[in-house]
Amino acid sequence: MSASSLKATLHAASRCAVVMALPGFSWTIFLLLCTLEQLGALAIHMEAGRPGLEQSGDSMLLAGGRVKRGWVWNQFFVVEEYTGTEPLYVGKIHSDSDEGDGSIKYTISGEGAGTIFLIDEVTGDIHATERLDREQKTFYTLRAQARDRQTNQLLEPESEFIIKVQDINDSEPRFLEGPYIGSVAELSPIGTSVMKVMASDADDPTYGSSARVVYSVLEGEQHFTVDSKTGVIRTAVANLDRETQDRYEVVIQATDMAGQLGGLSGSTTVTIVITDVNDNPPRFPQKMYQFSVVETALVGSAIGRVKAEDSDVGENTDMTYQIKDEDGVQMFKVTTDSNTQEAIITVQKPLDYEAKTVHTVVVEALNKFVDPRFVDLGTFRDQTIVRVSVLDVDEPPEFQPPSDLMEVQEDAYVGSVVGVVTALDPDAANNPVRYAIDRNTDLERIFDIDANTGAVVTGKVLDRETAGWHNITVLAMEADNHSQVSRASLRIRILDVNDNPPELATPYEAAVCEDAKPGQLIQTISVVDRDEPQSGHRFYFTLAPEATNNHHFSLLDIQDNTAAVHTQRVGFNRQEQDVYFLPILVVDSGPPALSSTGTLTIRVCSCDSTGAIQSCNSTAYVMSAALSPGALIALLVCILILIVLVLLILTLKRHHKSHLTSEEDEDMRDNVIKYNDEGGGEQDTEAYDMSALRSLYDFSELKGSDGGGGPGDGGMTSNLPSELHALPQWFQNPDLDFSMFRGYISRKVDQADEDLSVPPYDSFQTYAFEGSDSPIPSLSSINTWSTSSEQDFSYLSSWGPRFRQLAALYAGHKGEEESEES
Repeated sequence: MSASSLKATLHAASRCAVVMALPGFSWTIFLLLCTLEQLGALAIHMEAGRPGLEQSGDSMLLAGGRVKRGWVWNQFFVVEEYTGTEPLYVGKIHSDSDEGDGSIKYTISGEGAGTIFLIDEVTGDIHATERLDREQKTFYTLRAQARDRQTNQLLEPESEFIIKVQDINDSEPRFLEGPYIGSVAELSPIGTSVMKVMASDADDPTYGSSARVVYSVLEGEQHFTVDSKTGVIRTAVANLDRETQDRYEVVIQATDMAGQLGGLSGSTTVTIVITDVNDNPPRFPQKMYQFSVVETALVGSAIGRVKAEDSDVGENTDMTYQIKDEDGVQMFKVTTDSNTQEAIITVQKPLDYEAKTVHTVVVEALNKFVDPRFVDLGTFRDQTIVRVSVLDVDEPPEFQPPSDLMEVQEDAYVGSVVGVVTALDPDAANNPVRYAIDRNTDLERIFDIDANTGAVVTGKVLDRETAGWHNITVLAMEADNHSQVSRASLRIRILDVNDNPPELATPYEAAVCEDAKPGQLIQTISVVDRDEPQSGHRFYFTLAPEATNNHHFSLLDIQDNTAAVHTQRVGFNRQEQDVYFLPILVVDSGPPALSSTGTLTIRVCSCDSTGAIQSCNSTAYVMSAALSPGALIALLVCILILIVLVLLILTLKRHHKSHLTSEEDEDMRDNVIKYNDEGGGEQDTEAYDMSALRSLYDFSELKGSDGGGGPGDGGMTSNLPSELHALPQWFQNPDLDFSMFRGYISRKVDQADEDLSVPPYDSFQTYAFEGSDSPIPSLSSINTWSTSSEQDFSYLSSWGPRFRQLAALYAGHKGEEESEES
């Protein structure tokens, strides 16, 4: 019977007992109800324990009609860590059906059954054969069975029971989160929390005091305490000093059984680091430092380093340095090296050994970050003295004074003194100085300098208009050591002298209309002067003495350095005089006053009604009015080049033509169109059909008028030779008459149009080759270009009727020439 079944049964019985105490209750009915309730509860709990019951046993159990069966045993506990030699008695299971005759066999199954726990099959006694540890396993779950020894049938439903391991104080507290490291700032007040520690005990916290832990300090109790319940560590003193001791090792102990006698304990070591606060001022380890530096040290050069010590760490040691004395502030500068926290002393102004050999500088160091909680401890700054010794160096001469500007008149004589430069040796020895000019800055040697006195003199004649300023470099060096050299730039200004007369600004040319009125403005003139007087230019204009008798024009000085030219008469006649030259005298204001005479060219021109110039007699003037002198020169050069090219082309062409005439004299013809295949002449009938040529030169219409071609003949043939001879020069004689040629060509055109067997007459045919059997030489007109040709054409009349017309033309032309000569 399980514990839950037994509990339900006892609960039902207890309720019956309570009800029986009620007055007026029917005892018979109550006893019956209580009995039924107990039996029902027992049946329900027995039914709930049936999973382990065999099917056959269950059937027999129900068929037997058993109503009252149950398990009988005590609650099982076993103490852990049992060290006896005999098995430890745990408990006994018993069935109410056991009559003690050994007919019932008890068995157990589950956790540890048969190994850790053994049962006596007859008595039901259970023993533990092994040493148990509650920290490993707190309870074991088993199942009990009661069977018939003969039939092995279940007599009771299988029931589950638990054997609980009872705890003893066998585990000491342990610190599982170690090692512990904490920190606290130095000079923290008493009771400042540092950190918390915690120990764990494996014993049962619900049973007794085995797991109740308390804390205490074993080592380090002079400086720290620990809360016995919470394990919080706190400071015990207020004077923790990191500079004295920066860490502590504190041993904390945890004891169980609430600290009572016999409790177990464990301990751990806690490292407590003391963090820094800025409670220490900076201190210089020395009260004086000495450094030396040469006087030629450049500005910004480092002289040395000093450092103030600070017992603090981290940013509490960050410092700044400053110079406190006035002399040191002017000559030196101090900065802080952020990495080493050192003071770097550098030169701020050039040093001079001759002026001061030793400088005393007061350097102060102070913390950058000051904790206001510790200001009452004293000032957080310190001072030291730095002595800087200046070492002497051989220095080059120094120019005195530093003025670099000199002036000299441009008309100064060669050798005139421009100015004097002075340089002194700054060293104590005061060596003599020599002077020179860097000739790279005075290549033309315009100036010289006295090597001993430093006097700068002129070496050549000066001209302000050529160079108004000169920049030279003067060298000063020690007489015994030329390597010690100084340089000074010297600017020399050339002062102006009135040595250039004024001149007309341009070669003025003016024009005046023929119908000009008196007082008419024709030109405004101005002048230029290369001089630059300090008071400015002032020019005066007047007509030159040679223009005293001039009655045509007048000159008016406008008083602003310009003058105006006006007409003085009515009208001009360019046929009488087309150009006037007006000399003008210009004088400057000096001193001394200089003058020059310039000529104004005035041309008389034809103008329209509005006064606009239309034409002047001089072509050059028109061109000059439209073009500048440079453009005119360029135009003339271009014209000259074109003329040369034309002459060259004509020469080459004439040379080429003479060459062709000498080589191809037999093949030249007076043709209009030239064909590559010209045929073989009259007897060459294969190359071309000569019928067209024969019909083309039919002179039957001319037979009646062919009278021998005399020069006095009034017919066509009498005038034709002279007209033909004059053709090359038609453009030179516009009185020539070409009517005869026009009539001849018109008749040939009409004849060609009527004859359909020949090509149109407007397509001219030319035969350059006359055939190999032709005994007649060439009739080319090239040989007859000039009238002085001595060629005789009388033989043309013997050529036959086909050349009669040519004979008439050439023979008649020759006869005409002879008659003219006679």
